[in-house]
Amino acid sequence: MSLIVNDENSSSVLNTELPVILDLSASWCGPCKALAPIIDEIAAEYEGRAVVGKVDVEESPELASQYRVRNVPTVLFIKNGELKDKSVGLVPKQSLIDKLTPLL
Repeated sequence: MSLIVNDENSSSVLNTELPVILDLSASWCGPCKALAPIIDEIAAEYEGRAVVGKVDVEESPELASQYRVRNVPTVLFIKNGELKDKSVGLVPKQSLIDKLTPLL
């Protein structure tokens, strides 16, 4: 299951040895809603090997600003607290896995 990440808990979530995938989205965004089940599948498949979190950009504007997120959905790939890659827009599941795999 994916975690709900916000401005308050982001530092503890991001500073882990496991790779982190953050799905930044908004409740009004159609493509975000389409991506949500894909993110949940990845969370289940990579449980224990990666941390998968969801961020509502309207509820966590500081986090969105920190990573210069201008469009949603944006999926960030973070390792040891450092942004390694990102994906913008609705993309296939395999595209996200391809970006995650080198971080494992």
